[in-house]
Amino acid sequence: MLLTVFDPWKSQLCTCPDKLTFNPYTGCDHGCIYCYASSYIPRFSDCRPKKNLLTRLKREAAKLRGELVSISNSSDPYPRLEQNQGLTRKCLEILAESRCRLQIVTKSDLITRDIDVLQNVPCAVSVTVLTTDDSLSAKLEPRAPVSSRRLKAIKKLVKAGIATTVRIDPVIPFVNDEVGTLVEAVAELGVLHVTSSTYKVKPDNWKRFMAMFPEEAEKLKSLYFSEGERVGRSTYLPKKLRFSLMKKMKELTEEHNMKFGCCREGLNLNSGVCDGSWIIPKHT
Repeated sequence: MLLTVFDPWKSQLCTCPDKLTFNPYTGCDHGCIYCYASSYIPRFSDCRPKKNLLTRLKREAAKLRGELVSISNSSDPYPRLEQNQGLTRKCLEILAESRCRLQIVTKSDLITRDIDVLQNVPCAVSVTVLTTDDSLSAKLEPRAPVSSRRLKAIKKLVKAGIATTVRIDPVIPFVNDEVGTLVEAVAELGVLHVTSSTYKVKPDNWKRFMAMFPEEAEKLKSLYFSEGERVGRSTYLPKKLRFSLMKKMKELTEEHNMKFGCCREGLNLNSGVCDGSWIIPKHT
């Protein structure tokens, strides 16, 4: 199946509404140092389309009856490969003909290419932006478009009438935890909701993080591995520190008249449905 239930194990930390998830590609070529999916998807950096993608999606999409479909939660739907392949666009065209609501999550400005399709289906776009500093963005997400390009994309999406949210996720102490300028910038663009969470350590992403940010990793080591807590297969910051970081984010967000949601933090701070899907129009 291509369209599968999001979080079928019903994690206690997940506060997302019921929805389906769909990934046109397996793996991703953005090379984000903090990536979590690289720990459970084999050959993750070898981005490749799903087999018989369009034929299978047409068959499954015909059965949709108003469900929320989130694209994508493991692999970005706009990897660099999409520029030539155009498969995500074709998938959106198929889904636009079905009775569903769409949520697209991406780090790429290529999504603006598909505004004409998105205008024909109840949808929201969530763009991940971690900083206004392009040099820092390039370190955190080496092969994804830098932040300034994503902010320009957000401006185009909002102007086109596409409901848009931002993911400031993850927040990493000593790296991108000074978020005031970023929150102000996305609010000025017309963003309606911010989703955020702290960096969760897994062995593979910690190895990448240490290589890229050795000084910051040294400062964080005790916070994660001595004072932090193990949750599932990830190591979290101490709960008190996570609460402080997310409370600050919530306050900044709401000061700028946006809703806020935490992602898998176990903190009672949400002022809107965590993933921002509350902004997706209903079917008429």
